Amino acid sequence: MQGNLILVETTDRPGYLIKQAQLALNAHMSRALHDQGVTLSQFAVLTALDDEPGLSNAELARRAFITPQSMNENLRELEARTWIRRSPHPVHRRILRIELTEEGRATLQACDAAVTVIEQQMLAGLDAGQRRELAAALHSCIAALKPAQPDAAEAP
Repeated sequence: MQGNLILVETTDRPGYLIKQAQLALNAHMSRALHDQGVTLSQFAVLTALDDEPGLSNAELARRAFITPQSMNENLRELEARTWIRRSPHPVHRRILRIELTEEGRATLQACDAAVTVIEQQMLAGLDAGQRRELAAALHSCIAALKPAQPDAAEAP
């Protein structure tokens, strides 16, 4: 230990552990979703639309953590599969609102069931209290690193 600096083994660093968990989770989810004919990005899009129907392309890209260009490709594929439909926004006609179709909703339910099995496997070693603590700790970490939002009164 030098001064107040505490050296931590790389394998014990929170960022490293979070990335390892993400890689393992994504690998398992990708395999399970592949069996449903769905990619991780498509699953994220379907989930976002189920949570909030009518999102625009740009809003979906932010929610799914992909670029607007990748979102366009995903939406074309999802529309070709008839899992989504696009319609003009009632006020801003140039914006297309995107919603799940019944077929898209059924696909999402099958994917969600497969992902739930994987999440349960990942959390199997934790009791209910530990699961709540993990969720709370992750929410706290996310909040601590979010960029400060300008106060509405301070916005130009």
